[in-house]
Amino acid sequence: MSEQQPPDDPRVASPFVAAMQFTVTESTATRVAGHVDLGPDQHTPWGVVHGGVYCSVVESAASIGASTAVRDQGQFSVGVNNNTDFIRSTTRGRVEVVAEPVQQGRTQQLWQVLLTRAEDGKLVARGQVRLQNVPLPG
Repeated sequence: MSEQQPPDDPRVASPFVAAMQFTVTESTATRVAGHVDLGPDQHTPWGVVHGGVYCSVVESAASIGASTAVRDQGQFSVGVNNNTDFIRSTTRGRVEVVAEPVQQGRTQQLWQVLLTRAEDGKLVARGQVRLQNVPLPG
């Protein structure tokens, strides 16, 4: 099994993030923005987008921002708690993603992530992720 090194540019998607179709368009220590295109590939058997997609996008956006914030200290951030609320169901379309820190400390960070429909700006899901800052491997 080969060990994957973290990318120099956090916008470079891991295979998992790419499979979710989550595209990061902005990544700084205090804001991550992007979008995810939703459709039948992310549906439950009942024809709506699976909540796990929203949880994964929330976790990914928060992790990218938090890791960007501590990269200069030789660290990255891993989620230790993810609370995602599903506000309204959807079947397809683009969802805009914005993640911003609530608190950034020496050992932990707390980020909030909002997912809104691109077509009308209505909130689809919101999440909060607590992350632990840990040393980069190697």
